[in-house]
Amino acid sequence: MQLEEWVAQKITVYLFEVRESFYAAEAPHWPDEEAERVIKYPVRFGIEPLVVIDDVRLDEDGPLGLAGSDAVRRSGTQQGIGMLVDMNPQPLLDAAGIHADWAERQMVPLGSTPGVTAEQVEDRKPPKRRRHGAGFVSDPKKRKAIELHAETMAVAHYVSEGWAVERLGKPYDLHCTRGSEERRVEVKGTTGAATNVELTINEVEHARNPLHTVDLYVVSDIKVDVRTDPYGTAGGRVLHLHDWQPADEDLRPRSFEYRLPLS
Repeated sequence: MQLEEWVAQKITVYLFEVRESFYAAEAPHWPDEEAERVIKYPVRFGIEPLVVIDDVRLDEDGPLGLAGSDAVRRSGTQQGIGMLVDMNPQPLLDAAGIHADWAERQMVPLGSTPGVTAEQVEDRKPPKRRRHGAGFVSDPKKRKAIELHAETMAVAHYVSEGWAVERLGKPYDLHCTRGSEERRVEVKGTTGAATNVELTINEVEHARNPLHTVDLYVVSDIKVDVRTDPYGTAGGRVLHLHDWQPADEDLRPRSFEYRLPLS
């Protein structure tokens, strides 16, 4: 489509924020990679879904500006390969209703964004192409193998530093003691990038309790071999947060408890 025709159109924009730099992947993660058990996209970076914006204008007065709009158009002529554009994202944030001052902080508070649901992606595809999103692990045995691998790595790390480690699972994963010191550890694992983790309200409140010293130990890019029983696991990249207290701006509610009115 020529530029003159293109700028008269409107599109849907899926807005993401880059949260982790480029790295060479070692574990299959995307649905087609897992189906074929190969790494098809070896160079990855971590992204956080922020919002879906419908009916975005493509002319120079739209939130993409003319440079951003034309970059989207030209990417379609190169098999969807994206074009890098140096542009101010503030108009896109404003169009999405996200309260953030990019010029001041160069970041977006996660709590002010609705995120992108699997349904918003799937509902725009023909039924024959329906599939789960990249971060969804439907196999409970695989989820358990990932969790155990991450936990085993965390245990090995703390033991190497002289801690005595007890695996609890609940209300937190690891209880570590070293002399008079005590540390409580939440452990998370994934085959993808370390951009976000699922937390329960109890995990958040526990980490914020001033009576506790809590670490967050995240293992990403974990390789899983589903051909063995039990599943085999290997590798992983570690993100270790000491004295962890999750801030409101880094939390996004996934569900609410609603109190029904009296009948």
